[in-house]
Amino acid sequence: RHVADFQLSVASVIENSSGDCSAQDLHLQAQQLAKRLKCDSVVSAISAGPGTVNFTINRELLAKTVLQQVWKDGSEYGVKSELFSTVPRQKAVIEFSSPNIAKKFHIGHLRSTIVGNFIANLKVALGHEVVRINYLGDWGMQFGLLGVGFQSFGNEEKLKSSPLQHLFEVYVQINKAAEDENTKKLAKDFFRKLEEHDEQVLSIWKQFRDLSIEEYTRIYKRLGVSFDEYSGESFYQEKAQEVLKMLEDKGLLQKTIKGTGIVDLSEKKDLSTVSTVMRSDGTSLYITRQVSPSVLLANLAAAIDRMNKHSWDTMIYVTDKSQSNHFQHLFQILKLMGYDWAERCQHVSFGLVQGMKTRRGEVIFLEDVLNEVRSRMLQNMTSTKTTKELQDPVETAEKVGLAALIIQDFRGLLSSDYQFSWDRALQSRGDTGVFLQYTHARLHSLEQMHGNAELTDVNVACLQEPDAVSVLQHLLRYDEVLYRSSQDLQPKHIVSYLLTLSHLAAMAHKTLPVKGSAPDVAQARLCLFHAARSVLANGMKLLGITPVTQM
Repeated sequence: RHVADFQLSVASVIENSSGDCSAQDLHLQAQQLAKRLKCDSVVSAISAGPGTVNFTINRELLAKTVLQQVWKDGSEYGVKSELFSTVPRQKAVIEFSSPNIAKKFHIGHLRSTIVGNFIANLKVALGHEVVRINYLGDWGMQFGLLGVGFQSFGNEEKLKSSPLQHLFEVYVQINKAAEDENTKKLAKDFFRKLEEHDEQVLSIWKQFRDLSIEEYTRIYKRLGVSFDEYSGESFYQEKAQEVLKMLEDKGLLQKTIKGTGIVDLSEKKDLSTVSTVMRSDGTSLYITRQVSPSVLLANLAAAIDRMNKHSWDTMIYVTDKSQSNHFQHLFQILKLMGYDWAERCQHVSFGLVQGMKTRRGEVIFLEDVLNEVRSRMLQNMTSTKTTKELQDPVETAEKVGLAALIIQDFRGLLSSDYQFSWDRALQSRGDTGVFLQYTHARLHSLEQMHGNAELTDVNVACLQEPDAVSVLQHLLRYDEVLYRSSQDLQPKHIVSYLLTLSHLAAMAHKTLPVKGSAPDVAQARLCLFHAARSVLANGMKLLGITPVTQM
């Protein structure tokens, strides 16, 4: 089956073709146009399809151009495309992951972490400057409770050895007593002292925060994620008060009868849409489930502060879609305050994941997920006959397992919810991260076995088989896929491209043997497989996956 390399839709070039051309007309016009066009050194065949003109590129030219480009550009292949030549290099601030200290690191935080990391990787690859910020939930009344809890149930040893788990346990324990009036009072006192910067209380809080960040950094490293800045609500307590004063000075702050401070966001200024920024007793609000106004004020202060500090071109917040309202309000208030750059803020939201459980039950810590995916993968690998003796099976299992997790998460639109399944994610056949890793490892061992390909003396006339051409055509399209993902920040375009590339490469691997072929044929095929592996690795790294070389 012959597939054209390029296709022109006749309807798109006919004037006034507002759908009044019949299919027959279009077909006729396509045939007439195809007849008038001449082949040249680049185009080797021109034919008419149903309403289209199809162009086939000179096969040797296709092979030569693609292989040379992949070879020359290496890890920058696709990025150097003219598609990006008009795109200005910019500075982006990306806020992602952002867990709450002493609370569960739930699956939403995991999604935020891998999606934010992907967006940052993509922007860096395209030559933009990126600042990665982790904005921690490190302030608020819960620290009053936590402080009191630690005085009763805390253990310095446990805090140092596993801070996240220990603080969570303390928080759970003290929460059981949270209804008790005395506990409430103590927690209020502790938090008040924290707000007043009492030295002893502040040093306890700082220890909670520092040790948590230290452990998070270690776990993020396993995910291949790093941050330029660990920020948080605690940084913006004073600045939040300044923002409140600015709102007041600009006449944007209104008081309700109960004394609550609100900002009117409605078009008609009829209070049909308002955002609450201050509680009646003058303290920033702390509501349980909803985003509390203190959080909103701190976010406003953080946005303004980041602009002053980084003078960014775009700022992206990566959180689940339940927070869409919060960010709409944030951007609207910034605009009302006269900050035109609010239009360059963006909320990349994602859907919810159901059903992710580990053998120990529901996910509480990020580390549980990583350990689970590693142990399940290790089990799968040991039970497979084809598993080679690996230098570091645990390390490999972790990288392959993470690929499985990321591909399952990135296959659909980010905004859609999905049902998580370990079995589906870890299948070795089908469209999974395991399949991508397997393909990469196979292509790598092919190169190991036959020595590295050299591009200088490749006879491209040897790459005329349909399976070779399919791989070449696909490699040619990589830049378009990168461009699409850079426009809408959706990883799924890259995911489906890599899965197709792996299927095509697997097919070619079957039908185009290197072993036992004539030297120039073997050399040309080796070159083709090298190019496929190189692009596969580039794409995987953008998604946040570390390609393995054996499994």
